[in-house]
Amino acid sequence: MTVDYSRYRMLHVERTRNVLRITLNRPDELNAWNQSLHQELSTIFVDAGMDAEVDVMVLTGAGRVFSAGGDWNWMLQQIADPRIMGAILPDSKRMMLSVLDCGKPIICRLNGDAIGAGCTLALFCDYVIAVDTARLADPHVKVGLVTGDGGAVIWPHLVGYARARRYLLTGDYISAKEAESIGLITQAVPAGELDATVDMWVKRMANSATQAVGWSKSLLNSGLRQALAASIDASLAYEALSSATQDHRSAVEAFLNGRKPMFISSGRA
Repeated sequence: MTVDYSRYRMLHVERTRNVLRITLNRPDELNAWNQSLHQELSTIFVDAGMDAEVDVMVLTGAGRVFSAGGDWNWMLQQIADPRIMGAILPDSKRMMLSVLDCGKPIICRLNGDAIGAGCTLALFCDYVIAVDTARLADPHVKVGLVTGDGGAVIWPHLVGYARARRYLLTGDYISAKEAESIGLITQAVPAGELDATVDMWVKRMANSATQAVGWSKSLLNSGLRQALAASIDASLAYEALSSATQDHRSAVEAFLNGRKPMFISSGRA
């Protein structure tokens, strides 16, 4: 089956021989997620998985970052109308599962910072090759949200629970170099070596025994998929609950007005 990718607008999708390149294409907004990008990401890996002409995928971001995470104005819309959050939960679940279920290797070309949902998406890929100046973070808690988009599954799976707690319960940033050293990503390389390193991995995968690689990916992801399936509904429900709190509203309004958020649920230290 050959797939027509012309319907995608927030993603730039280009196929060259058996390699599909997918680019988050909102550079002026730092590839922040709005509803349209969210919906397209929920189907692109399903489409690519069914494309008989594709053996390998490269996922990257347009401009200077991979993704800044959620679009603040979209978050404000969700606060004003909780139905928006409810409507996107199936897309969130489909997106995460489709990355794991896709029987073709996905190489993330991490061209800059990967924050929030953008970080989670990157970490679900099979290889993450990052420019060494990039930072990664899942700062949901810093904006009064539960890390419900898959971060609570993928971080401990990659680096263990102690390190996952270190970053997920604080929202702190980690450099690409340190992320490589603890096994969170595959490789961190200087900017001048990024494309050559990604191309090396693409060629290795594209010229491999693609069926064996795909089936091996399925086996490697089986435990992760079980962990995700066991927790995803609760994760998304908790995130939806937290999106309706005054803490989250305060954080979004503070950011949009250039202020530091004050969380009403905070204790005194």
